[in-house]
Amino acid sequence: MWKTGTIALALLVLIVSWGRLAELSHIAYENITFRFEPTAERAFEYGERHFNAKDPQMYDIDRAERYFDQAAAKDPSIPYLYHELARISFLRGNYDQALARINFHIRLHPDTAPNAYYVRGLINGFKGDYTAAEKDFEHFLKTNPDSWAGINDYAWVLLKNDKPREAAEALKRGVEASPENPWLLNSYATALYELEGYDEALVFAQRASVAATSLTEAQWSRANPGNDPRVAGEGVATFRRAVEENIHTIELAIASSTVESR
Repeated sequence: MWKTGTIALALLVLIVSWGRLAELSHIAYENITFRFEPTAERAFEYGERHFNAKDPQMYDIDRAERYFDQAAAKDPSIPYLYHELARISFLRGNYDQALARINFHIRLHPDTAPNAYYVRGLINGFKGDYTAAEKDFEHFLKTNPDSWAGINDYAWVLLKNDKPREAAEALKRGVEASPENPWLLNSYATALYELEGYDEALVFAQRASVAATSLTEAQWSRANPGNDPRVAGEGVATFRRAVEENIHTIELAIASSTVESR
């Protein structure tokens, strides 16, 4: 007679097997339907399906890019096609290609491009062109002033561009609107630290630490759209470590300034 643990393990294996079977059946269905109807619209639809962080089983950035490429070969004017291709290039670390792709999207669809400026801000930021990134985020925030992610990344490039006061001002508005957001709290602490406001920086870093304890993998995935949802756990852990390292750095600065004032 099976023990309870053995039964549970067998059920788990069965569930995983069925999940994998469902995934393979979806892929087989895609292959067949696309062979008989290889339209640009269908290629884009399947690309989106595999670039959706909300569905870990179907997420496959390589397969998504192949479908997007086929869509581009047939109809490059599909809305958001080059936006998605730019995001994939960015995630791969190919920033020059990402920039070319997002610029192409903006030229094709200037009236629906605010989110594209956010993407271009990230690309320019990672390329080290912080001044260009500032302008991109400012353009994005004109139409999306309450976007906490936009505020946070705008402040990131301001800090990189040696503008901690401007970063702190932007982050203060963000924290007032989203007082429990761990990313905003941690960034605000960093900006205050750069301004040598160590005591206040520690308060916000500690608040970030508390907020980070309840951060879920789903929240991390929503804050990092397009990233593989299977690495969300690692992403959460990395962020929590960064917050604790920030606290340690601020505490050392407080200790050092206390010694110097004696």
